[in-house]
Amino acid sequence: MIESMSYYKYHLFICTNQRDDGKGCCQDFDSESARKHMKQRAKQLDIHGAGQCRINNAGCLNRCKSGPVMVIYPEETWYTWVDTSDLDEIVDKHLLKGEIVERLRIPSIDSSGD
Repeated sequence: MIESMSYYKYHLFICTNQRDDGKGCCQDFDSESARKHMKQRAKQLDIHGAGQCRINNAGCLNRCKSGPVMVIYPEETWYTWVDTSDLDEIVDKHLLKGEIVERLRIPSIDSSGD
């Protein structure tokens, strides 16, 4: 039997997609700065890297109407945010304590695609 173990405890994907057609997108909310903020914070807390967390940018996650959006695996938890205090709360509660931040959570299944 092969034992499977995730390389990261948490793997975050933050949509940084920029559309050229004028439709709304996550980058309209400066999601790249949000990614940089979360990655810097995770490094400051020494929780970034193998066995801990990884914060990546992603192309369109097809949740534009809920944007800006991120998803955290393995729980498949979707979040939106307004400012850096929301991002810090996700780091402090989800990444450090394993708690879902319900007020920022987006339902996994909805009709908020492109």
